[in-house]
Amino acid sequence: MIFFFGITNGRKDLDFHQQMTCDLCGRMGQYRVFMTYMVLSIFFIPVFKWGRTYYVETSCCGSVYELRPETGRSIEYGENVTIHKEDLYLRQKGSRVREAKASKICYNCGYETSEDFEFCPKCGKSFDN
Repeated sequence: MIFFFGITNGRKDLDFHQQMTCDLCGRMGQYRVFMTYMVLSIFFIPVFKWGRTYYVETSCCGSVYELRPETGRSIEYGENVTIHKEDLYLRQKGSRVREAKASKICYNCGYETSEDFEFCPKCGKSFDN
């Protein structure tokens, strides 16, 4: 007798919508929740799932957070849930996150600022020199 079985990774996007303001990029967006898992299939029929992990992706900058399992299960079962910052653990910064502004240093007096000044507020010399 021949058995065809396999173990594969799966991903399921969950139906969840919540508006948010991103802490990383500062823009408005939405949380997109998805679940990853492992599945055992016999004769191409999924029999057993394990290792469920819930993730949140932001629509603004694409950052990925791991979601607390209790909150993820509630979303999966269709309960009315609000995601709080305490429920999230940053896994990957998004590719569209703004970097910090470069600072300017006055070559005359050594004053350093991140503002977009043309002249040093301390000594009055131009930052271009």
